[in-house]
Amino acid sequence: MRAAYNLIGLTLTLLLAACGGSSTTNDSVPIVPDETTIIAIDTDLQTGQAVELILYAPSENISDISWQQTAGEPVNFLASNSKVIAFTPESAGDYSFSVTFNNGSGTQTLTHRITVGSNTSLLSARLGHAVLEGNKVSLRAWLAEGLTASSVTWQQISGPKVNFNDYTAGDLAVFFNAPNVSKDEVVQFKLQASDGTTTYTDTMAILIENAPQISGSAYFKDRIARVYPYDPNSPYANNLVRCTYSNSLTSSCQLGDLPLIAQQSSAPTVDDIMSRVVVSHQWMGDRFKAFLENYDTNNDFKNLLRATTAIVISYDVRPSFYWSATGAIYLDANNFWLTPDERDTINEAPDYRSAFGKELQFVMPWRYVKNNNYVTRYIAPEERITRQMEDGLYRLTSLLFHELAHANDFFPSSEWNSHNSSTRILDAAQATNLESDGLALLYPLQSEEMRSLAQVSFQGATATETQKNYLPSDISFFFSNDKATDYYNYSSLREDYAMLFDEVMMYTRYQIQRDVAVTNRPIGDNISAVDYIVDWGQRSRVGETEIKPRAQYVLERVLPELDATTVINALPTPTAMISGKNWRENLILNSIPQPLSKSFAQKTQSVLSSDNKRPVIEWQYYHQPLPSH
Repeated sequence: MRAAYNLIGLTLTLLLAACGGSSTTNDSVPIVPDETTIIAIDTDLQTGQAVELILYAPSENISDISWQQTAGEPVNFLASNSKVIAFTPESAGDYSFSVTFNNGSGTQTLTHRITVGSNTSLLSARLGHAVLEGNKVSLRAWLAEGLTASSVTWQQISGPKVNFNDYTAGDLAVFFNAPNVSKDEVVQFKLQASDGTTTYTDTMAILIENAPQISGSAYFKDRIARVYPYDPNSPYANNLVRCTYSNSLTSSCQLGDLPLIAQQSSAPTVDDIMSRVVVSHQWMGDRFKAFLENYDTNNDFKNLLRATTAIVISYDVRPSFYWSATGAIYLDANNFWLTPDERDTINEAPDYRSAFGKELQFVMPWRYVKNNNYVTRYIAPEERITRQMEDGLYRLTSLLFHELAHANDFFPSSEWNSHNSSTRILDAAQATNLESDGLALLYPLQSEEMRSLAQVSFQGATATETQKNYLPSDISFFFSNDKATDYYNYSSLREDYAMLFDEVMMYTRYQIQRDVAVTNRPIGDNISAVDYIVDWGQRSRVGETEIKPRAQYVLERVLPELDATTVINALPTPTAMISGKNWRENLILNSIPQPLSKSFAQKTQSVLSSDNKRPVIEWQYYHQPLPSH
């Protein structure tokens, strides 16, 4: 017999040391009977509080999962084909749910009912979900006004031992890697916070799923998320996941299994593109499709995607990258969320490269601006705000221009029809006469100092004493006298190529200009844009006379549909930043700021008022190393 259980009544509470980030393990008392059931974590539910329902099947291999709400005010759960759904009821009352699945003997159905009280929760732990053993997990606390962040504590109270990464009391977010398990296991956490008088508590859980061991020859050596084709009827549905995002991938697929989009169509439609999309959550594919339908009016991105085999959007892709081993582009889902609930499904583990270059005395921040304003709206992770597509649109377009320049470097249009279907994707990419090599031969970068420093800042190389002693003025001299548009150009020949295309296209399509500067490296807490003092900087550096030929070389090869000469001649003359002023003061150069689009102009004040929270560098590009076989 199968039934539904409340986990609270069946767990043995085992508290986690406050600062240790680990727990003891519940080995003697089972979480639930060893049968397939629905587990509910909380018994005293309130509006505004996240709720998790877990399909717990420790002894069965189940598939074809589908959750449905059958009663109550509609709620939004974003992983209806997962073993765990999580949602936030906004109204008091009774809610009912059902889940169907196949256990190998046929279709089974379970049901569960919850009751939500009329009180409003002041604290919520976000967001319960299912994760494969070894995969990265992040959890975030949401606090109502009046609760203090410094009072926040996280505790593990049941399940296999979890080790939080660099955890201290007061952290609004915690991170860990899911421990290895021999069967599906539930790990339960308690979140607490205080208003100085009363302590409030919320509990939540993660389901850790057992997964096959990762082979030593696997292309993805760290555990990655479970994903699926966005279009189940895609002619490539059987190959998309195994060829692009699987821990079972040990050799590059053949182009006959997953050809370039260009080999399917020279003028792909949105449907053609979506038949190559792989997602961890349906909403991610929905957002990408809406972007193509509403914002690719020049067909730039559909044309650039011809050089790819697939588009992977998953909650654990961070940072985004293009990979010639699979021919696919991998996109961080943080570029697509609109609702707070969608954002909750994304892993927000910090970029591991954030510590690179900390011993250097300089920083080279950059940003995209239009009419002396930021073109992206920054929303801090702790803010539960719904945003519009336009708020993050230009971050996404810049990213796509950049990563798809890589794709068209490895698979240029001149070679799309020269590859045999029996050729592995990786072999075809490595046989290419890379256009970025040609750029380096004709228009090489000269500064060996900047090239070596880039290995420290972007690849994690150890800084020499000479490099540690460089002042911002030294870097300004090295950089300003060379022909790179950004510090990242020096990280590799491939990145130099992509950076040029990125900046040219952002101005050509949107009249958006790129700022780059050399500043000090501030030290301490609560650092903001005002602490970065500009030694040298420019807006629209790609318009420098010596750099334009490099940009034209790239544009002619990445997107030959454009008239490269006209585009390059239209680039604005660079504007110098004011040395001695801070990064924020250098946002406004030479003129009074003008409003952007009507919808964005309404948010300008919030954009600037939140600048103290905005990272000076909001995102970085990334190069995924190639496999050895």
